[in-house]
Parts: sequence; structure tokens; C-alpha cells
Amino acid sequence: MWLLTAASIAIVAAAVCAWGALCLLFWQGSWQLLYHPKAAVARTPATVGLVFDPVGFATTEAGEPRLKGWWVPAAPGARFSKYTVLCLHGQDGNLGDTVDDVAALHDVGVNVLAFDYRGYGESQFARPSEAHWREDAEWALQYLTGTRHVEAGTIILEGRSLGANLALEIAAAHSELAGVILHSPLDAPVNAIFSDARARLVPAHLLVRDRFDAYGAAAALKSPSLWFEWTGPPGVLGLAEKPPAFQKSASANTLVWLTSSRDSRKQTTDAIARWLDDLPNRPSGCTFSDGLTC
Repeated sequence: MWLLTAASIAIVAAAVCAWGALCLLFWQGSWQLLYHPKAAVARTPATVGLVFDPVGFATTEAGEPRLKGWWVPAAPGARFSKYTVLCLHGQDGNLGDTVDDVAALHDVGVNVLAFDYRGYGESQFARPSEAHWREDAEWALQYLTGTRHVEAGTIILEGRSLGANLALEIAAAHSELAGVILHSPLDAPVNAIFSDARARLVPAHLLVRDRFDAYGAAAALKSPSLWFEWTGPPGVLGLAEKPPAFQKSASANTLVWLTSSRDSRKQTTDAIARWLDDLPNRPSGCTFSDGLTC
């Protein structure tokens, strides 16, 4: 009997150890289901003829910058040069994939700071996470206000995809900022992790701390916001319903529906210019569609 008991205990212990190892592996590697960073930065603003300064900030105790990015000043005499846009890119690629977006903002006439989170591009290597992203964004704000002496009231956050979720979180925590521009925030980004088959074998919701709760951040938002969404697949026009996160926000919101057309960049820059023109006086709940003003 004692042999059977010992064998049973050994089997159970082995199963528990195996399950524990599986939990550890999931905890260590699940971030790759959501974040897809690239190391090599293939393009810079110079690729499209923009003057820029490579910058590094958030230095370590050894004096090494944790974060690398670009400062793209507004053109002399630019219309909105009093504003500085802090770009928060999405979960895929790196800074090199944002060149066209940075160029579009330069067309509007603002200053731009774009940077890579840790684990992306030339920034310090670290496993991406919501906590790291928030810390990196805070460091970027500190760099603008502390090093470049940019007034907080003239800073606008701009985020795309998962970066838009981050922009919502940071804007909700900093009502002193001028506003936030959001390109298609994700409703449930962490489902990319929780819907994976391996997540059913472990307590995934306990192991993964990331949430990127767009609804909660939108509800706490007090800064004016400009939201961009697509009307539908190529060739499908007509307004869709307002995004749920947009409806959660009680701040001065403007929603712009982009068509799947070749002039989407012009639609975007025109909408940003209209929004900036009336930023201090923007009423709540405005909607633009293909050139129509509220």
C-alpha cells in the first residue's frame, strides 16, 4: 500500500510541477500574442524629406537612454506650431513604420515627438507590457516638459491601434494636456492572449496583468478628443455606429469617419486642422464624415 501511495503522490506532484511549468512558460511568453516588435528601423523622416533630430531620453543611472525617438519640428511659420504631438504607435513593428503618419502630422503644421517603447527599435530591450508602455509614455511627457520646456497645455497625444488605448489611459491621467487624437482604439486587445488555446490550460487572467481598458479610460477622459474610425471595407461606405468607447466619454469628443479611399491622408490632416482650429471651443459629440462639419 505504501508503494501505491508513494507512486500516487509522485504522479500528482509531477502533474502539479508540469502544470506549474506550463503556467511559468505562458507567463513568460504570452506577451508575444499581443506585441510584435521589430528591432531594425528601416525608415526615418529623412526618407520622405523631413528634417529631424534623433533623440534619446529616460536615461539610466549609467547615463544610457532607455528610449530612442525623433523630434520633428514644425516648419517655420507653420499654422499650428504652438502644438506638439506625442505619437504613440501600435503594437506591431517600430518607429520606422510611423514615418508616413509623422509626415502627415508635419503637413498639419505641428511639432512631433515620436519614439519607440522599450523592446522596440533602438530603444532599450525589455519585454513589452502595459505597465512598461505607460511608464515609457510618462517619460516621453517628462522629456517634452522638462527637457524641451514644452507647456503641458500645448501637448496633444496621438495613438494608433493599441497605442490609442495607451493614449486614452495617459490622457485620462493628465487632464492638463491640450487633447488626444485616437486612431481606432481596440475594444478588447488582450483577447489576443485570452482566446489562445493555451490560455485555457492555465489561469490566464491571473497571469496576465495587461488590460488596456479603453472603456474605463474613455469614461475618465476630460481632455478634448478626436477619434478616427473607418466606415468599412474598401468600397463600402455609410456611417457605422459610434464606437462603444467613444460613447463612454463625456469629454468634448469629435468623431471622424474615414472612407477607404486614396485620399484618407488628406481626410485625416484636414480633420486634424479643423479640430485644432477650434480646440478650446469644441462642443461635445461632434461628428465629421467625408468633409462634413458639425
